[in-house]
Amino acid sequence: MDVAAIFQFLRELSRHNDREWFNAHKDWYKQAQADFDLLLTGVIVRIAAFDESVRGIQAKDCTYRIYRDTRFSPDKTPYKTHFGGYINAKGKKSDHCGYYVHLENGHCMLAGGGYCLEPKVLKAVRQSVYDNIDEYRGIVEDPQFRQYFPVIGETFLKTAPKGFPKDFPYMDYLKCKDYTCTCHVPDDFFLASDFLDKTETVFRQLKRFADFMNYTIDDFIE
Repeated sequence: MDVAAIFQFLRELSRHNDREWFNAHKDWYKQAQADFDLLLTGVIVRIAAFDESVRGIQAKDCTYRIYRDTRFSPDKTPYKTHFGGYINAKGKKSDHCGYYVHLENGHCMLAGGGYCLEPKVLKAVRQSVYDNIDEYRGIVEDPQFRQYFPVIGETFLKTAPKGFPKDFPYMDYLKCKDYTCTCHVPDDFFLASDFLDKTETVFRQLKRFADFMNYTIDDFIE
């Protein structure tokens, strides 16, 4: 596994994001993808040590196509300039919270949570946060968790969501439009010899949040 080569390929792809260059370097892409699959395989093994639900998941089931959907985007460049893998026991398209690994020059991250949840599922998660606020705060306000995931959510409502009292003292936790959490890391995080150890440490903290989310989603689905 050559992580530096993954970054090198993505760097060149960002400079030459066109079909002619990509087709001429298809073998390089396949090797970079293979290296990323090896990286994900190592991460899966580490996560399985504390989350049995991901045991047996294959890296190929966690990755995404490099081809961009440009139909509704003003950016018509054909290829993504990152590799991402979502390790999720229910599948990478599931609403369940899993573990996301993202390699992109200058924008690397470890993340997880619920993104683009259906309105009814999002409402159920908010209700669970409201009903179990002490448990939720015990997770997201724990310094061990917060050192990696300081903010929950990417976009937020400006006012209280419908159906919840406006005087709820922890309203910011209900205004999330998505319940995601992200740990931004420098590129050399993945180049270090102990990156698997550090990744495991981060994702052990994420599991506490994932469990809260997934209990709620499972109850709602059932």
